[in-house]
Amino acid sequence: MTGWFRQQIDSVYEGLLEREIFGTPDHVAVIQDGNRRYARSNGGTATDGHRAGAKTAERILGWCQDLHIEELTLYTFSTENFSRTSEENEALFDLICEKFRKFADNERVHDNEVAIRAVGETDMLPQRLQKAINYAESRTANYDRFKLNIALAYGGRTELLNAAQAIGCAVNEGDLSPHEIDVETIEKYLYDGPSYDVDLIIRPGGEERTSNFLPWHANGNEAAVYFCTAYWPEFRKIDFLRAIRTYESREQSWRRTRVRRALALIQAVGGPELSEAHAIIEQFRGSLPQSEFEEFGESEKGSHVTDD
Repeated sequence: MTGWFRQQIDSVYEGLLEREIFGTPDHVAVIQDGNRRYARSNGGTATDGHRAGAKTAERILGWCQDLHIEELTLYTFSTENFSRTSEENEALFDLICEKFRKFADNERVHDNEVAIRAVGETDMLPQRLQKAINYAESRTANYDRFKLNIALAYGGRTELLNAAQAIGCAVNEGDLSPHEIDVETIEKYLYDGPSYDVDLIIRPGGEERTSNFLPWHANGNEAAVYFCTAYWPEFRKIDFLRAIRTYESREQSWRRTRVRRALALIQAVGGPELSEAHAIIEQFRGSLPQSEFEEFGESEKGSHVTDD
């Protein structure tokens, strides 16, 4: 009875959270943490924990599609994970092979046109896993409605270091001028993975750090971050919706900050030439209470920003 009652409460709360969502991120990235601790707490092996975590990964893919999120990146195996025992890693590689092939043959993946990609130093992985990756990537290569990135043998510092070295070689060989290097140039030399900057990072398992994960795509975009104590296999849709709410709060804060800066600029300088500031205010007017606009009423006289 207690379990049934909890399920009913969770279902009602989940529905409430879904109704409160008014905007979703384009790109969600997840650090799948806590698999091994979950297994230990339940008397299982590390492999048992990884298998339980893989089921959550399948569920979150569906949740993203239900909310019309366009890209999901799952941090599955870092370069540091190679230091774990060979027995644990070989079992995990077998599981990842299995999941790549399962996803590549899944009807829902094809119905929803999910493009599957591996991100990282994949040449460090066993041949059987590289073949499974190639199989999944080739079967979904022509899709672009949703993008699923699996970070394998991935390290953020390594990604940036490799990009810097490649750019340096291009400059030395005369193929690239230092003055031509810009954001777009750097992104060309990063791993062929994320299409969008990361809007939201989710990390279950109780750790409050982002662990060298997508530093260019996430930190550069000032991504929202959601931490929770549940281990990854225990991660529920309620936790996911709470994470989306954190992203929405971050977006609201960003809009308020931009509007306040624009209002302060108009008050300090004034003049009709501040078209960008006026445009920001009009675009995000609903982000601030009307009282804050009224504080700037004198500086706004004669401008096209008027009271509602």
